[in-house]
Amino acid sequence: MAKIPSPRLELITRTAMRLIASRGLRGLTHRAVDQAAGLPPGSTSYHARTRARLIEVTLRRMADEEGVLEESVLMTADHDLGTLADLVAEFTHTAIHRDRDRMLARYELALEATRRPELRPLYDRVGARFRALARTVARALGSPDPERHARDLIAWADGVIFDSVAGAASACPPSLAELRRSARDLLSAQAARSPRPT
Repeated sequence: MAKIPSPRLELITRTAMRLIASRGLRGLTHRAVDQAAGLPPGSTSYHARTRARLIEVTLRRMADEEGVLEESVLMTADHDLGTLADLVAEFTHTAIHRDRDRMLARYELALEATRRPELRPLYDRVGARFRALARTVARALGSPDPERHARDLIAWADGVIFDSVAGAASACPPSLAELRRSARDLLSAQAARSPRPT
């Protein structure tokens, strides 16, 4: 279970996430977070003394939020292909619409992690949540190669999300019904290649 942050830290990390999404990492400063969150000057630096620490606590909060989603998948891991496809589609749809800022911040941080090696381990721990989700789905399908099928699922979801929030499809992202059809097609193909053992 993810640790629940204090209301003040929750506000700071959510504001930092929005600033990264809208301004990029260059726009992330302690003063900018204080101003955007409506906090007294110095509030953000009290909780995260350095900029590196501010990025770290924001990344950790993103990981915690994705951990909640992972738990919901684990609870449905024994369901049939249709249920799993619906779950994948709903996750993707939520990422595109409700969690757009978080996804944009994630892409910004991914690029920054390629330039700053000290961020890579922490960013990769955030990404590990997605990989765990995908492996859970692959195993539920009876895949003998859950690592490969997980990569396929991640490539599909990441591609659709990126195209819908930052790419050419951002003006007209897919509907939940479209995502359900696509997820079902993908998982059906994996299940066909990997029948559940009898």
